[in-house]
Amino acid sequence: MSVKIRMSRAGAKNRPYYKVVVAESRSPRDGRFIERVGSFNPLLPKDHPQRVILDIERIKHWLSKGATPSDRIQRFLAAAGVMAAPKIHPQTTQDKPKAKTVERMKAKEEAR
Repeated sequence: MSVKIRMSRAGAKNRPYYKVVVAESRSPRDGRFIERVGSFNPLLPKDHPQRVILDIERIKHWLSKGATPSDRIQRFLAAAGVMAAPKIHPQTTQDKPKAKTVERMKAKEEAR
């Protein structure tokens, strides 16, 4: 059984509110969970103390049992000083021009 620490969405339409839960990885996002360990209210300002509420002791307990946090939760835990921040993956280069196109553009610039 793989256990994850992730967010479960609550709140009304266009008024999101998230519960930080410990859940089995196969259960649905808003479905069954093992324990609620915090909350996140994205509508509050970033410096508001009630924006992110975490039960650090219970989170440490679940991390010691082998639970893996999602990227967003890992970012919250890094801000709280519990663990390291997640690795930021480089952006894809699909939107950038290909090598031949860059060569043609350089040739045009030199021709001018």
